Amino acid sequence: MSLFLLLILVAVVLGIIGFAVHGLFYLLVIGAVVLLADLGYAAFRLRRGGRRHRLAR
Repeated sequence: MSLFLLLILVAVVLGIIGFAVHGLFYLLVIGAVVLLADLGYAAFRLRRGGRRHRLAR
């Protein structure tokens, strides 16, 4: 969960810097890519449902 929040924070900061500073539009694009990757990661984790496999005894 902390990795998810950290990546969201990084994406927002890169997006703000990329939008505010003239000539750093590529940071906005990188922030959007990080955000999409993070959402994909979260969807993958939620789809698995956090199931843990038990070892057969």
